[in-house]
Amino acid sequence: MRWKKRAECWYRWSDMADDMTSRDLIDVPAPAGETPSAIAQDELNRITDALIAAFKTVYDPEIPVDIYELGLIYKVDIDDDRKVDVDMTLTAPGCPVAGDMPGWVETAARTVDGVTDVEVRLTFDPPWDPSRMSDEARLALNML
Repeated sequence: MRWKKRAECWYRWSDMADDMTSRDLIDVPAPAGETPSAIAQDELNRITDALIAAFKTVYDPEIPVDIYELGLIYKVDIDDDRKVDVDMTLTAPGCPVAGDMPGWVETAARTVDGVTDVEVRLTFDPPWDPSRMSDEARLALNML
């Protein structure tokens, strides 16, 4: 189970429906032994929204949809020092930009005011499939 830390609660990133915003996350109890964030909720919301906006500036060059709407961002954690850890994937392991796209995501995340450091990890577990795309992405690709 992947968790996203927000000031007072933990949220399952996968619980976000396609039409939900970062402010519509479903509240679930924090895992046992975990403490809430030291970052104020308003500031955490601002950083989260800005990160999403930054991810939406990164595109797979072969697909006219941003990586966030494609569902390539699997997990984003913001620690109390404002370091951002991102787990992401690609549409296919043999993607021609596999060596470049994590750097693009890191560069985009570093533009967010208040972020002190960024680490992007590429994973293929679970493998990406079209069900991860938002309705916006499906519409852009004529898949609705």
